Amino acid sequence: MPSKKLSGADNQQERLMFSWWITGFTDGEGCFSVAVIKNSTMKFGTQIFPEFVVTQGAKSLDALKKIQLFFGCGRIFINKRYDNHNEHLYRYCVRSIKDLYTIIIPFFREHSLETYKFNDFKVFEKVVDAMVKKEHLIKEGREKIIVWMGQMNRKKKRA
Repeated sequence: MPSKKLSGADNQQERLMFSWWITGFTDGEGCFSVAVIKNSTMKFGTQIFPEFVVTQGAKSLDALKKIQLFFGCGRIFINKRYDNHNEHLYRYCVRSIKDLYTIIIPFFREHSLETYKFNDFKVFEKVVDAMVKKEHLIKEGREKIIVWMGQMNRKKKRA
């Protein structure tokens, strides 16, 4: 459940309004992604890596901090690459399977996205659920996840 510690959100209505702000912000600046990363220590030589990310320029870093405080999980990383506004980019990332499963996914089930990212979220939700069930640790489960990944992020081709 999201943190109730958010400054200025002392009542239910303010928290609800902020929840929908987060949904809109995610529709515009967020991403649900799943990657396959080489990792020689893993059984199959790769690791399935789900991640929820919201990105902003340095001038809007406070927005990411508010989202992090609301959810009570995840980290903010600096990406020292400049965007077209000549400022550092920051990424709020949630990578913990437990936090994705118990905090992020339930939040977006209740506060549904309105853009194409809704479809990415639905696939992301299936992948995380399969990982919680340890299906990614068997060949058939990994293959199923990789097929699902091909349906995400505007159907980019996967290697």
